[in-house]
Amino acid sequence: MKMKNKAIICGLMAVASAITGCTDMLEKEPLDSTADNPLFWNNEANMENYANTFYDNFPGYNGKFYTNALTDDQITTGFSNWKYVNIPAESSEWSSAWTEIRRANAMINSINNYAAGVDDATKQYWIGVARLNRAMQYWDLVRKFGDCTYLEKVLDVDDPELYGERQNRDEVMDKVLEDLNAAVASITPSSSKRTWSQEMANAMKAHICLWEGTFRKYRSETDGQDAKDLEGAERFLKEAVTACEAVMGSGNGYSLCDDYQSIYNSESLDNNTEIIFYKQYVKDVLTHSLIANTSSSSEQSGMSKDAFDNYLFLDGKPKATTSYDTDDAGVMAVSETDGKEHLDISAQLAVRDKRLSQTIDHIVCYAGRDWPRTSDGMGMTSASGYTVCKYDNTSIPLEYRKAGNYTCAPIYWLAVIYLNYAEAKAELADMGSGTIIQQDLDMTVNKLRQRAGLPDMSVTPDVDPANNMGVSNLLWEIRRERRCELMFDDDIRYWDLIRWHKLDLLDNGKYPDITIGANLKNEPSPDLSKIKLTSDGYLDGQNGIRHYEYKHYFYPIPSSQITLNPKLGQNPGWTE
Repeated sequence: MKMKNKAIICGLMAVASAITGCTDMLEKEPLDSTADNPLFWNNEANMENYANTFYDNFPGYNGKFYTNALTDDQITTGFSNWKYVNIPAESSEWSSAWTEIRRANAMINSINNYAAGVDDATKQYWIGVARLNRAMQYWDLVRKFGDCTYLEKVLDVDDPELYGERQNRDEVMDKVLEDLNAAVASITPSSSKRTWSQEMANAMKAHICLWEGTFRKYRSETDGQDAKDLEGAERFLKEAVTACEAVMGSGNGYSLCDDYQSIYNSESLDNNTEIIFYKQYVKDVLTHSLIANTSSSSEQSGMSKDAFDNYLFLDGKPKATTSYDTDDAGVMAVSETDGKEHLDISAQLAVRDKRLSQTIDHIVCYAGRDWPRTSDGMGMTSASGYTVCKYDNTSIPLEYRKAGNYTCAPIYWLAVIYLNYAEAKAELADMGSGTIIQQDLDMTVNKLRQRAGLPDMSVTPDVDPANNMGVSNLLWEIRRERRCELMFDDDIRYWDLIRWHKLDLLDNGKYPDITIGANLKNEPSPDLSKIKLTSDGYLDGQNGIRHYEYKHYFYPIPSSQITLNPKLGQNPGWTE
């Protein structure tokens, strides 16, 4: 029985301390002394300290920025297969969510029961913070595992509710929305970008509601899921619009910053007008390794040709219809950094969306032809030829770019609000449940396009022959904008494909172009013992075949949990 309790029951109850072993927790009281201690909960500072550990649920640059190659945006150095190929015995993604849910429930229950000496507004604020974090954890569980058990109280190890059936994921997400709305109502506004605020809560709400609304709109019984729920989709999409509007009209003076890269490579984001909430890193104290991962002498993951081709030309048109020269082959030129000849794509970058040149280097480098971005001459190579520079800050001392990076990570920011708003409005209009007008685009995504040096998007854009998602021209262009703006950001692309129910696009047996990289046709002497080329001279990064099956929409339930509680059942398509 203990293994079951690991997943749902064990968790940290000691304030501001590290998570301890679950087995140890089972040998103690189900809750530690803080849970039912009026002396503890009648002190707001203790509430804040308890809530501070929720910040760890935002991994920042130690999370999925750039590092997840399971998308059509990256070509990895090895074979990037599905997260799960077989059913695991255990899963930290399953167990850690339950730990945090239990902690949130303990905080809510304890404040309600034991904080009689604290004023109601203060209590409601911290309950709102707990409900916000509970909502985030349940959403993460639902998007990964589907149906799950919904708990609003702290349970003992022998409570029968721990061994019941999973609830329908729609019911759980309805509860998530209740939590989000309660959090927005009780958490006060703040200009701080490093604390809980109503603006941050609305940003989270917008993100989750857009995800849920589109998931319900596009899901299909052919995916082993429930039928579409258009009524539910409309409700969540309208909530997303409302949340975005609240952020945009918050009075905190949010506006796009001039420097796109500064969102990702700054030592502080306190003064960045675009940032709503961020994770702070501190030199020699709290650091990450993202820059090191993108500036390594080891072969790196790189941008795919599919992602490269997604960026528009300066006339606002895609590759198929632009008046610009679409030849993507670099020319051999001497690089100033090492005095050697390399394939240079500066000319191609100069006629594209500015974000492309702010995301990848202008030199194509690959096995057998390395190139140094850093001043120490350390050569880099990429599995695709396109190396990622988006997160690098060349003003940081070199030793900290190699290890111990301290640039800060955006969690919620205005560009994402703009994208969420435009997409939600367009999806509602597509359903006949609302309208989207030119002003909606002008106040959101067109601001992003202007920063990127592109003409404005129209509500009636031209056809792009590359549209392979079966959606309207407008939705396709909004999705393109999202992909370019958020390239490599926090695992977003993967989960976007999930909610749009287009996960099959990651099947490289069906779509082999997603593992093709840079054009090397002008490379005079490629080392074919180190790289593969397609028949037309592109770098071939395919290291295996990844076939799509509908079961991949949900992770499998860990087998140990089903052994302990057979009522959980297994997700569709997963068998031993």
